[in-house]
Amino acid sequence: MSALAQPTRMEVFFALRDRAEGLSVGDLAKLVDTPPNTMSSHLSILARAGAVVASRSGRVVTYIAAPNAVSELSSFLSGGDLRL
Repeated sequence: MSALAQPTRMEVFFALRDRAEGLSVGDLAKLVDTPPNTMSSHLSILARAGAVVASRSGRVVTYIAAPNAVSELSSFLSGGDLRL
């Protein structure tokens, strides 16, 4: 999955993988020390790739790792078939 080839996006994906409740754009930006507008761009790329899913509550957008993305990435990294 080429979207995860960029180090910041990989870091974001792993942070979301470990948090079932997800994280807001602002929280992710603080966590990986990236400006919020840059984080939004990274998250947009990850969402288009199917790696993350967004939900909105008022003005807050929360992202979670896509349910199948973690298992598919794991399969790929262990030599299995990649269907992302």
